[in-house]
Amino acid sequence: MLHEPEIPNNTGNIGRTAIVLGCALHLIRPLGFDTDEKACRRAGLDYWPRLGVREHDSWDAFRADQQPARAWFFSAHAARSVFDADLKRGDYLIFGKESAGLPPPLLAAQPPSQLLRFPMLPGERGLNLATAVCAACYEGVRQLLVRGDVIERDGVLVPAPFPGV
Repeated sequence: MLHEPEIPNNTGNIGRTAIVLGCALHLIRPLGFDTDEKACRRAGLDYWPRLGVREHDSWDAFRADQQPARAWFFSAHAARSVFDADLKRGDYLIFGKESAGLPPPLLAAQPPSQLLRFPMLPGERGLNLATAVCAACYEGVRQLLVRGDVIERDGVLVPAPFPGV
């Protein structure tokens, strides 16, 4: 889930990650770009219609529509590493906009155990949004593979149990 994303190329790359992993993509308005059919076609986002992206007018509208049971909020200021979180199928990974991250009141309303960061060297800027989302999604996939919740067969992820195993 992207809260008020600003840069269309980042969102397009995140959409690519979501579609290859079978993840949903939710966008909280306002967006810094158009997502109508003409804009997506012009940007070469031929996969966008298959993605089934959902747009929401606000955080409250998103919560009312989705009612996420488990959500993880990413912030460079969080104390907990993404690698210490127990990511599961159906979890929501929540990321903020490129220029400011998630709004402080939204972060303050969450339990600290649900706030995650990526380890990095002190004094460095955070990761690009698309890179951070990709890293978090693949960490989730890694955890699912380790637990046996999904199986990789010839480069394809399938839910466990795999027929014939």
